Amino acid sequence: MEIKSAVFVTSMAEYREVPPITLPQLAVVGRSNVGKSSLINALCRQKKLCKTSGTPGKTRLINVFLINDSFHLVDLPGYGFAKVNKAEKKRWGAMMEAYFRESTLLKHALQLVDIRHEPTADDAAVAAFYHSAGIPFTVIATKADKISRGARMRHIAPICRIMQKQPWEVVPFSAEDRTGRDELIKRIGTILA
Repeated sequence: MEIKSAVFVTSMAEYREVPPITLPQLAVVGRSNVGKSSLINALCRQKKLCKTSGTPGKTRLINVFLINDSFHLVDLPGYGFAKVNKAEKKRWGAMMEAYFRESTLLKHALQLVDIRHEPTADDAAVAAFYHSAGIPFTVIATKADKISRGARMRHIAPICRIMQKQPWEVVPFSAEDRTGRDELIKRIGTILA
């Protein structure tokens, strides 16, 4: 599979499956500032498809992108340390819960964690939710360019333990140098086949 077209469809504060939201979905999930928007841009080979920021909490709505006219990438607001008030964090949490509860089109979640750090308690809670809800997910270890190739397995071991995944189920990824892009594209093709 190759991504040949990618366009922004809509933003929504409350998830609704109404046209044009009618195709299979991959949810892009992770804490604030882990690289969700950068991953979408890198996958689609577009620099400005998804707005990025060095400030955590840039994504405040559910953003939907149409890929190859055949599926949607759904960019969910980040959780964790974003510099927003508690009411806004609570609203984001409710938005994400509603998405996972109401989406009948979700095929898979792409769960992003920063390869340089152990997954947070929030990351572990999200992984536990996927396991209990039967939602298949792939762990994407972002910012892989920040550590040497030789050190990656040492960083992936705690990710596997906390997220309850095997090493081959974790994709080291870098939006900067495109590490892992081809592997992730291949996995997406398999997921959607």
